[in-house]
Amino acid sequence: MKIRDIKGIAPELIQEIATVLERGADTKAYALTAEQGTVAGYRYKKSDVELHIVYGTKPDLCRALLAAAGSTVAGSAAAGSVVAEGKGERWLSEIGYMADCSRNAVARVDTLKKLVRQAALMGYHFIGLYLEDTLAIPEEPYFGYMRGAYTKEEIAEVVRYAELFGVEIRPYVETLAHLNQITRYQHYQKFIDTDDILLAGDERTYEFLDHYLKAVSDAFPSRRVNLGMDEAHMVGLGKYLDAHGYQNRVEIIQKHLERIMEICRKYGLQPQMWSDMFFRLAFGGEYYVKDKPMADNVKIPEGLELVYWDYYSADEEHYDDMLRQHRKMTDKVSFAGGVWKWIGFAPHNRYSAVIGKAALSSCRRNGITSVVMTGWGDNGGEASQFSILPGLFEDARLVYEDDLPEAAFYALTGIREEDYMKLDLSNPLPEREDRVNNAGKFLLYNDVLLGVFDPLAKQLAEGYYADAAKQPGDGCCEDAAKQLAEGYYENAAKQPGDGCCEDVAKQLANGYYVDAAKQLEQAVRDSSGSSLCYVLKTQASLCRVLQDKANLGMVIRTAYGAGDREKLREIAEEAIPQLLEKLDRFYQDFRKQWMSENKAFGFEVQSLRIGGLRQRILEVQQRMEEYLSGELAEIDELEKPVLPFAYCEDADVTTLDYNRWNYIVTTAVIG
Repeated sequence: MKIRDIKGIAPELIQEIATVLERGADTKAYALTAEQGTVAGYRYKKSDVELHIVYGTKPDLCRALLAAAGSTVAGSAAAGSVVAEGKGERWLSEIGYMADCSRNAVARVDTLKKLVRQAALMGYHFIGLYLEDTLAIPEEPYFGYMRGAYTKEEIAEVVRYAELFGVEIRPYVETLAHLNQITRYQHYQKFIDTDDILLAGDERTYEFLDHYLKAVSDAFPSRRVNLGMDEAHMVGLGKYLDAHGYQNRVEIIQKHLERIMEICRKYGLQPQMWSDMFFRLAFGGEYYVKDKPMADNVKIPEGLELVYWDYYSADEEHYDDMLRQHRKMTDKVSFAGGVWKWIGFAPHNRYSAVIGKAALSSCRRNGITSVVMTGWGDNGGEASQFSILPGLFEDARLVYEDDLPEAAFYALTGIREEDYMKLDLSNPLPEREDRVNNAGKFLLYNDVLLGVFDPLAKQLAEGYYADAAKQPGDGCCEDAAKQLAEGYYENAAKQPGDGCCEDVAKQLANGYYVDAAKQLEQAVRDSSGSSLCYVLKTQASLCRVLQDKANLGMVIRTAYGAGDREKLREIAEEAIPQLLEKLDRFYQDFRKQWMSENKAFGFEVQSLRIGGLRQRILEVQQRMEEYLSGELAEIDELEKPVLPFAYCEDADVTTLDYNRWNYIVTTAVIG
């Protein structure tokens, strides 16, 4: 769709989104008239040559333009007659997206601008920037040191751009816990209670927080600020305990919050905070409670908004119960859902859509008017900043109730929604969409000799081909599936039989990740004209690594146990060099993705992790060669049995998202 004449809005807005509009299913040119009204959402009408839009907010207008671009006009009509129309009735006052800019991946300014543009086109009203220590503070030179901290000028550039779309840029900071990056410096250690928790009641803490919130106020025109204060479970149990003895933690947090509220009033800030600490203290330490009486000593300060966050349920009643409990504490409640990008290199958009639908349905039923969807980056920020666009797209569909067509998603990204969803593939998805796992990360970093996660690879194998094993036949497929689970993928394809298992055996031999890589590579070819094509390419490269790496430990261990020296020699001389070549390719593709989206700071962590993995694989190769030559009588690690991984001994592997790199990579101590 092309716009040739514009009335009612700034031409600059259309210029910024022209590429998106022209990618839409509608290829005609229109004269645009935009009219702001009292409607919450939008309405549009197309005649043969004119497009008329009535909208409530600028993001509503942007979404209307995306909707119009994605709709097609069939046939011809008389001049001036309506040939297409659409509407979106937004039931929320506002919906936003929060980007994590603190877990090493600090988005570049141009990345944030692109995110603003895409969010506005989907109808999002604000973008939150999660900033632990990644905001420059003049009085605190070590705050965000070598971490890519945003300057006041960088924030101002993003804000100016966002204003064109009517999108507000809001700060999300931390004023109690989650400040672990600064604890390495002696200056800050003086007022750290324990772990990453500030020392409540200490004047040095409030001097620091004054500097912090002043910098926030100076950098962000928005007066809305999220103070964090979540997950401070050990508050009052470190230096505070030494100085004051055991004190009621409700009182500690409330007194601390009162001091922060004073600072907020000083700088004209309107605060909100995550609700979990107050909620747990109010309901006896529990978080997920139903119809439980609230403690009478918990008082929410006047003017403070509580944000109930929850990303873990597909059950609407669960959210209903939690929102009812929150209403007991205050009537100033908003909700934070999640688009899952915090589990490794790949997102889980299918799961995000399922939980988003349940949560938003409950929010509507319970009168919630403000919602933010969060895109955290736990343990390194590996996933692309744009990997969760399908999840955000689906959530906005629910808020506007307009069911934008897939053509609108293609216009937004240059990639078909079906292909974009293939980003999920490195984390094998079960048939049930209400489950999530991050096998793509823990199988990548699983040590091939220690084999801690090998039982999980076996479990995944069993689960994936269960249906194939159950297909009608004489039962020979069951043996093939069993072989896969035991780890000898190669032999499965070579089993004699009457052919009924041929297709299954082929799957077993090639592996799940071969198919996943092929699907992603085809998506790359189909999306080569998109500026986001690199996101698909990175995941394709990851799946090529996992094709060789996921079951390598099981194959090595099985061959070693059977005394199959020829198999071990084949692995050392052929399989490992091939794996290293694929790992190098993945590293370069991942590096390109990171540097395209984020500041360079923080990538050193990825270099160390992937480089360490590469060196460890070389070490395994050397150990195998020494064993085969007789220099080693045995390989120590392979002489030990692999025990069930304690974290999921009794758990379904399809629900496991185990993201802690230092626990995945070794059973030894790191740090």
